Amino acid sequence: MKKIINPYIGLKNYHCFCCDPANPIGLHMKFYEDNDEIVSEWSPSEYHQGWINVLHGGIQSALCDELAGWVISRKMKKAGVTSKMEVKYHKSIYTAEPKITIRGHIESERRNLVTVGVQIFNSSGELCTEATCLYYLFTKEQSRNDYFYLDCKTEDEV
Repeated sequence: MKKIINPYIGLKNYHCFCCDPANPIGLHMKFYEDNDEIVSEWSPSEYHQGWINVLHGGIQSALCDELAGWVISRKMKKAGVTSKMEVKYHKSIYTAEPKITIRGHIESERRNLVTVGVQIFNSSGELCTEATCLYYLFTKEQSRNDYFYLDCKTEDEV
């Protein structure tokens, strides 16, 4: 796997809840490219629970949505926004899990709409959550000018 460099670190007003490593209440996600997939490994804590010791479903949704956004950034080389997201919760994820793995890939493209499939696995490799995210993509010009899109590169490309 190749580590993806977060191009937004250090930018004024960058405080993403999911991926800003300096956000004191954030999730601090990091991303890797594994062939056609984008991957993140993340460790929940007791502060991310809904039910006692169970990872909150909203946090799981945020993890899926953010991963899908990085699929768009890396694979489509544009900015996009979530138009629709469907989440299926198959198995509880416990906040004591040492690490969970979030994986996503492009399922389909049609003009400026891209469907991204995302899966969350517990530390035993069991599928716990699936999401289908429909993203609306902006033009390259809109991405740069209106959404501060910066090219998304891996460590070996810098």
